[in-house]
Amino acid sequence: MRGMRNHKVGLPWAFPGWIGRGMSWPYAYPDVTAYYIISWIIGAKKYHDLDIDYIGIWNERPFNSTYIKILRYALDKQDLQRVQIIASDDLWEPISFFMLTDSELHEAVSIIGAHYPGTETVKAAQLTLKKLWSSEDYSTFNNEVGSGCWARILNQNYVNGNMTATLAWNLVASYYEELPFGRCGLMTAQEPWSGHYSVNSPIWVTAHTTQFTQPGWYYLKVDGHLKKGGSFVALTDGLGNLTVIIETMTRNHSKCIRPPLPPYVVSPQKAVFHLKGSFSKLKSLQMWYSKLDFSTANSTLFQSLGPKNISEGILALNLGLDEIYTLTTLTTGHKGSSSEPPPSQPFPSIYKDDFNIRNPPFSEAPYFADQTGVFEYFINASDPGDHVFTLRQVVTQRPVTWALDATNTISIIGNYKWINFIITCDIYIESNKGGAFIAGRISKGGIYVPSAQGIFFWVFPDGTYRVTRDLAGVDILMKGLSGVRANRWHTLTLILKGSNISGMLNGYPLWENITTHSPENGWAAIGTHSFELTQFDNFHVEAS
Repeated sequence: MRGMRNHKVGLPWAFPGWIGRGMSWPYAYPDVTAYYIISWIIGAKKYHDLDIDYIGIWNERPFNSTYIKILRYALDKQDLQRVQIIASDDLWEPISFFMLTDSELHEAVSIIGAHYPGTETVKAAQLTLKKLWSSEDYSTFNNEVGSGCWARILNQNYVNGNMTATLAWNLVASYYEELPFGRCGLMTAQEPWSGHYSVNSPIWVTAHTTQFTQPGWYYLKVDGHLKKGGSFVALTDGLGNLTVIIETMTRNHSKCIRPPLPPYVVSPQKAVFHLKGSFSKLKSLQMWYSKLDFSTANSTLFQSLGPKNISEGILALNLGLDEIYTLTTLTTGHKGSSSEPPPSQPFPSIYKDDFNIRNPPFSEAPYFADQTGVFEYFINASDPGDHVFTLRQVVTQRPVTWALDATNTISIIGNYKWINFIITCDIYIESNKGGAFIAGRISKGGIYVPSAQGIFFWVFPDGTYRVTRDLAGVDILMKGLSGVRANRWHTLTLILKGSNISGMLNGYPLWENITTHSPENGWAAIGTHSFELTQFDNFHVEAS
């Protein structure tokens, strides 16, 4: 990332619990929140050599004018004048109205950023005379329709809404596909255990713009609507270079995940472009072409067509449907390639991790996906025995989150299609008020994790256990005494075979003869009853 040409943008989605001091609100003590954000910016440079250029307020949640002003003041006091503020990473309003009526706020904010604007802006935002960005967009399944969505909004965010930047969420779909927004990245790399990845078509749609422009280029003020549907934009570096990007995406082949797309029609057409000023002297432009094929799934992606001749400043093209053209003075275009990735493989049906890594180059254990809480490698210096290196849940206070979060911590792993399990894990509860679980057939994650179902085997340091069918712990299948205590290691085993489930503690049967038919499948998981320190070791799953 250090070598990236693009500007680096930070946006808080959540804040540590101590920021809110018991409240789910980051603005009660705005100076504390500003200090936290500035510490993150400084840390990004100190530890990762990343220069953060832009910082947001709070992802898709209310902004606070006082906080924004304090953040701007604090950035300047720390010699971070170059870091610009984006607000408010939600809708165009009410931030635009507030900026028009508050000169200090207007001065503090450099960019008005909206999420999923549908290529449209509002008058108030334009009246601020600030740069307008689609600061989060796309998040659409990365097939040809997703490519059509991306091609359309990359152009039309400027053509319709005067937005000079469009940020894709997300860049790489590198999470379990059954989590929310599965494969909603420009490319896919969701099998670290196999090494398989896929360079999906949105990557080549992106290249039509990014290979032939740079940050700092300018959009030319032209009417970018084609007569029979579609759009074009023209950009220049001010030094004689010109890039024109044309798209003719039809409605049904370019629907984004949101917002709804109004009806429109695109027809094949002959488009004639008149180059004016210094560009009228151009004799040719390099042409790159893509055609999204929805009938045979044999799309043409980012193909060089060589130079396109220009006669007396006139450029004529016959445009079909669902096509993208780039015409440019730049001769540096190149369709990169990579070696064939390893074949796709399901998650191993037998998997073990003892977490015995002395100096890990990262904090998270492979393949575990934390949905609530943070599970990190830990060196247990007080245990000279078999549990020196463990995995530890380390968040001890519920964060200030942007979406409804679970009150329990949970990290998932495995294959969502798994039905039958034997899960074993050692657990060490560090508080008398704590509790821990292992689980199988987890049904949900992400923003839906509070309502996740599964088979959860809980133990508590008061010597009790529970078996529930939900993370919330409301749907109780069985409960009883276990003898579990805090500050001792215990081994939990959960056996799921068809509709029959049973559990073991320290190698001995604890409960059995529970029958349940739902949920039918899902991931394995570990977690805690609340936000507390708990260690896990020797995780082992056999599943099918």
